[in-house]
Amino acid sequence: MELIKIASAGTLESSDIQIIIEPNENGIVIELESTVKAQFGEQIENVIIETLKELNVLNAKVFANDKGAIDPVIKSRVQTAVYRSANSNDYMWM
Repeated sequence: MELIKIASAGTLESSDIQIIIEPNENGIVIELESTVKAQFGEQIENVIIETLKELNVLNAKVFANDKGAIDPVIKSRVQTAVYRSANSNDYMWM
């Protein structure tokens, strides 16, 4: 899926994650801020990367500001941001 504009999903509330995604020409780049980065930063980044792969996104810059979100929340926020960025109404919820 090709990203065409900057898009976001999520909030900065406790137990949520804000994802801002934009087109990029150099693969996937993730900038993560998290209140639990020391404990779960690698897992958060893995969920973001796997979700992008599932959606066939090869190039994206992702800004993630995590406030303790669990994996399903991270995945849904990434999916929503990608669909918004691609201007797609073709949702394939899993």
